[in-house]
Amino acid sequence: MPPIVSIPRRIPLLVVSNEVLLPGGSLRIPITRSENMEMVKHWILNRSPLSSVVIGIMPRDPRDDGSPLIGTAAVVVQVTGVNWPQPMITLLVTGLCRIKVEKVSLAGSFPMGTVMQLDKLSSDNVDEVDAEDPVLASLLSEFRQAVQKYLSLLDENSATALKLKAMLNSLPGHHLADVCASLVKASYTEKLEILDALDVTERLKKTLTLISRHFAEMDSSPDQSVILRKPKQRNFRIVKGHELMPMEDDEMNQLENKLNEASLPPEVHKVVMKDLNRLKKMPSFGPEKGIIRNYLEIVSDMPWSKSSKETIDIYKAQKDLDADHYAMDKLKQRVLEYLAVRQLKSNLKGPILCFVGPPGVGKTSVGRSIAQTLGREFHRISLGGVCNQSDIRGHRRTYIGAMPGRIVQGLKIVGVNNPVFLLDEIDKMGSGIHGDPAAALLEVLDPEQNCTFVDHFLNVPFDLSQVLFIATANSVKSIPPALLDRMELVNVPGYTQEEKLHIATKHLLPKQLEAHGLTPDLVHLPDESVKLIISDYTREAGVRTLERKLGALCRAVAVQVAEEKFPSPSGEKISTLATSFPVDLDPLRVEKILGPAIFSKADLWSRLGQPGVAVGLAWTSAGGEVMLVEASKMEGDGELVLTGHLGDVMKESARLALNWVRTQASKYGLKLNGETLAHTDLHIHFPAGAVGKDGPSAGITVATALMSLFSSKPVASDVAMTGEITLQGVVLPVGGVKEKVLAAHRAGLRRIILPQKCEKDLLEIPSSVKEELVFVFVSHIDEVLQAAFDGGLPFVGSQSIEFTSKL
Repeated sequence: MPPIVSIPRRIPLLVVSNEVLLPGGSLRIPITRSENMEMVKHWILNRSPLSSVVIGIMPRDPRDDGSPLIGTAAVVVQVTGVNWPQPMITLLVTGLCRIKVEKVSLAGSFPMGTVMQLDKLSSDNVDEVDAEDPVLASLLSEFRQAVQKYLSLLDENSATALKLKAMLNSLPGHHLADVCASLVKASYTEKLEILDALDVTERLKKTLTLISRHFAEMDSSPDQSVILRKPKQRNFRIVKGHELMPMEDDEMNQLENKLNEASLPPEVHKVVMKDLNRLKKMPSFGPEKGIIRNYLEIVSDMPWSKSSKETIDIYKAQKDLDADHYAMDKLKQRVLEYLAVRQLKSNLKGPILCFVGPPGVGKTSVGRSIAQTLGREFHRISLGGVCNQSDIRGHRRTYIGAMPGRIVQGLKIVGVNNPVFLLDEIDKMGSGIHGDPAAALLEVLDPEQNCTFVDHFLNVPFDLSQVLFIATANSVKSIPPALLDRMELVNVPGYTQEEKLHIATKHLLPKQLEAHGLTPDLVHLPDESVKLIISDYTREAGVRTLERKLGALCRAVAVQVAEEKFPSPSGEKISTLATSFPVDLDPLRVEKILGPAIFSKADLWSRLGQPGVAVGLAWTSAGGEVMLVEASKMEGDGELVLTGHLGDVMKESARLALNWVRTQASKYGLKLNGETLAHTDLHIHFPAGAVGKDGPSAGITVATALMSLFSSKPVASDVAMTGEITLQGVVLPVGGVKEKVLAAHRAGLRRIILPQKCEKDLLEIPSSVKEELVFVFVSHIDEVLQAAFDGGLPFVGSQSIEFTSKL
């Protein structure tokens, strides 16, 4: 026993669950709560030596009958701590004696108790006193014989057996009962009864009952086994008529059975069995045992041969897609093509589809619908911000805290080897010091290679050929070419105003009404109001902002409904809407709820009709945008100033347009000789300077703005244009035509100038939009100028360039 003869009157208290510390026993207590950690830092770690620190260990009594709080005073033997995966401190304590808590108070955030000592701490042989009672002496003799028989079952060379044998005749009876009770198998309630047994006779009887029960269980059946805890060794299972067997053998057998039932491929089975045999030979506390065991459990949980049954019906699939997603004809057609081929050829390797389009158009929801149509499991993997290749391939088991990659973890979660994996935001990955995740995806997204995909954690091949991978991206510019080559791109364009109107009335509004606790008979939203929201509040390619605006309308109506159902005693009203139901959300009420319009066509028209201003069309990851180009001139030193957060390509395109104008100006009667431009500064500005802009498609727009500036003739106010220009004035095709045309239509522009080779791209534009627009296809900048100005920009003579000799 430790050399302590008395217990302090005030000691900190530590409440533990499902564990009882008896005097003479030892216990490891994990500590994670903040108040207990504060007690360790301020009470234990600040005192030296640890053997002088006494705390009270109080079991959480399930009876809660108001009886006195009895616990154990304990000395702290060891303090250890870890910070990963979460902060935790572990205390190793040894029980000294029983205590009764008389009063509890707080010291900071942890409890302090005023305690009274109930047991003696001296190592004097109190059996001499006990011998005066013949009943107690007889009971003590019987108890020591039972303990002697119990010790015969333990390993004779173990430290616990040797120490207990040495103390068998010298240890006081009340301490001997506590020590034995902490070693034998007993329930939490039984140990609580022994802790509460202040009378030595009662304590010996209860402990003797536990020891006798062990012997009875061993004699009841040769097939039954009894577990005895051997300190500092593995748990052992004693079977009558057999030798001692480690308790872990049963767990190893269960793990081996799981591995056999997993139907592992032959090469994987060979590797796994080798690791299992290593695990069986390792000692209980070997440093690698937990790592290998965790590895084998993950391997056994992988769906090596489990697959979900497909139910393919292309007619039902078409109805479901049409019901869940409006428009998106090209995307739905590609999905139906895949389903048809899958129905004809069941062993088709999954294609790698990549849905490319602006945010909010339904790319992710289509992937979920495909999984439901196929009857497969669905799992989404968000790749936005991933910059470590280990997130894809996993960590090698040589690293601390190694884990499988997201592909293997996803397969483990869904439990089948043929799910639908949605790789969301594949264009948002980055590369860092830990490798490039896009390079790690090259094997995953190649149908010819992913049949033998090797995760660094598993270190064995896994077949991914049955997995249907679907990726989503807003733009393909940031996707490496090698990765882009492995995917089939399916463009998902933005919605037209008519499509948004249908989606809002048929899908978004019912969804928002349900989310806000409203019913359709409480709200009336006419089409004119929805069109107002679409045109003046949500100029976007998708419908996310539109859904948020509809939610704002529903919240305004919810206030009025709540006032009607739960009126104020004073009659005060919060809502300013009409009191009748259904609430008619006409355009005036919509503007009152949502505030002034965010986008107004009047703002655009007020800036047009001036020399030097032209309207261009741009493509962004959020859809098409209308882009103004403004040019001005002033006296100076012949400098060209470009502003508007431009990229290198757009700056080069602006310089190229200026050079073409200088060489071709005389054709239109403009005198732009070297001497004139040498004393003139030009400033070309692209508004919305906070938004980055790059690309060659503004070439004809810049050239038109410069020609308007030098000729002092304004460009037609209803014309927008896009196209790349060369030094010879040839107009080259550009991309994103559908998004740009839809942006011009949303802005109210009616004439659009496009390169001649972009005429084929109009097939993707809805006929309702094309009927309201006039398209002018050009192949040279001269044709652009004739179409951009009202009445054209006439020629005044043949092109002639005069050179002045300096000789």
